[in-house]
Amino acid sequence: MAELALAPPAPVSFGEALKYWLKLGFISFGGPAGQISMMHQELVEKRRWISEHRFMHALNYCMLLPGPEAQQLATYIGWLMHGTKGGILAGVLFVLPSLFILIALTWIYLAFGNVPVVAGVLYGIKPAVVAVVVFAAYRIGSRAIKNRVLLALAAAAFIAIFAFDVPFPAIVLGAAILGYIGGQMAPDKFKTGGGHGASNKDYGPALIDDDTPSPAHARFKWSRVWMYTLAGLAIWGGIVGALTLRFGWDSVLTQMSWFFTKAALLTFGGAYAVLPYVYQGGVEHYGWLTGVQMVDGLALGETTPGPLIMVVAFVGFVGGWTKELFGHDNLAVAGIAGATIATVFTFLPSFLFILVGAPAVERTRHEIAFTAPLTGITAAVVGVILNLAVFFAWHVLWPAGTKASPFIGTFEWFSALVAVMAFVALWRFKVGIMQVIGACAAAGLLWVFVLKPLLGG
Repeated sequence: MAELALAPPAPVSFGEALKYWLKLGFISFGGPAGQISMMHQELVEKRRWISEHRFMHALNYCMLLPGPEAQQLATYIGWLMHGTKGGILAGVLFVLPSLFILIALTWIYLAFGNVPVVAGVLYGIKPAVVAVVVFAAYRIGSRAIKNRVLLALAAAAFIAIFAFDVPFPAIVLGAAILGYIGGQMAPDKFKTGGGHGASNKDYGPALIDDDTPSPAHARFKWSRVWMYTLAGLAIWGGIVGALTLRFGWDSVLTQMSWFFTKAALLTFGGAYAVLPYVYQGGVEHYGWLTGVQMVDGLALGETTPGPLIMVVAFVGFVGGWTKELFGHDNLAVAGIAGATIATVFTFLPSFLFILVGAPAVERTRHEIAFTAPLTGITAAVVGVILNLAVFFAWHVLWPAGTKASPFIGTFEWFSALVAVMAFVALWRFKVGIMQVIGACAAAGLLWVFVLKPLLGG
C-alpha cells in the first residue's frame, strides 16, 4: 500500500480535466484566496496533478500579471496539462457559470429590486461590502507594503485619486515609473516578496512534478509568441470592428468593448484595484449605472462563484438595460449583450498573457527591472482600494448624499454598526467572506421587517 501511495497518478484525460474545471466554476466562492486554496487542495494535495513547486511557480507568475490571478492560474495549469485548448477551456469554464448566475441575479435585481425581501437582503449586504473592501486593503497592504517608501507611494496614490480625481491609469503609470526608478536606485526597497511562497510540504509524486520536463507546447518559441499575439489581436479587432460597423463607434456596446479592454490591462492587485476605474468610467463618464447600483453590483459579485472582477458583467448588463439598446421591449436582451461584451473584453487579455508569457516566465521572474515596477503598482493599489472603501462607505452611510451636499439626509447608523461588526469578524475572528455576507443579509432582513418598524422608521 505504501508503494502504491508513492506512485505518480495516472495520466489525466482531457475530458476528466474539463469535468474538474467546470465543477470549479460552480464552487469557486471566497475570492482569489479561497479559489487558489481550492485548486491547491484538489490539484496538489488530493489528485497530485501538479507538484507544490510547479503550482507555486505558476501562481507567482500570475500574481505579477494584470487580471484575476485565480482564473489565470486555472488557465496556466490547464495549458500546462493539455496545451492551448486545455488552457482556454479551463479559463472559460472558470468564468462561464459566474456569468450565467450574474446575468440571472442582475435581471432579478433590476426587475424586482424594490421587493421588500430583496431590498432587505441588499440593505444588509451593502455594509458588508464596505467591510470586505477595507479588509482587502489591509490584506494587500500587509503583504505589499514592507517599508516607508512603499507606504508613501500608497499614501500618494490615495491622495491623488481622492483629492484630485487623478485617473486610475495615470496612477498605475506613475507608480510603474517610480517603481522602475526606485528599483535602480534602491533595489532593496522594491523587492517582491511576501505574497505566496512554497510550503516545503511533500504530497507524493505528481503527474507534473518538480523535475518533469516541460512538454513541447510549453517551450518558448518566438513563432508561438507572434502567433498567439496576432490571433488575440485578430479576435479583439474582429469583434470591435463588427460592433463598430453594426452600431457605430459611439454606441454603447462598442464603447464597452474599448472601455473594458482598458480595464483588463489595469487590474494589478486584483478586482478591488480596478473597481475605481470601472466606477469612474461606468458611473461618471458613460452613465451606464449609478453609484448606488455600483455598490449593489459588488454586493452581488461577492455572493456568486468566480472572480470578483465578474462585477463587470453586472455593469455591462445594467448599462445595456439602462440605455435600452434594443428598445424598451427588449431590456433583458440588451442587458445580456452588455454583460457578454464586458466579460469577453475583460478576460481576453488574461488568456493572451498566459499563452504568450508562461513559457518565458523563468527568464524574467527574478529580474529587478521587471519586478520593481510591479511592486510600485501594487503599493499604489493599496491607496486606490482605500479610496474605494471611502466611496462605498459614503454611499452606504449617506445614501442621499451628493457631491454638492455629501452628508445630506439621514445617517444610516445600523449600516455603520453592521459594517464595523463585519470587519471585526473578517479581521479578528477570520470568518469567511461568504459567512459574513450571509450574516449581514440576515441582519438586513431583521432590520427591514422587525427593528425598523418597531423603531417607527
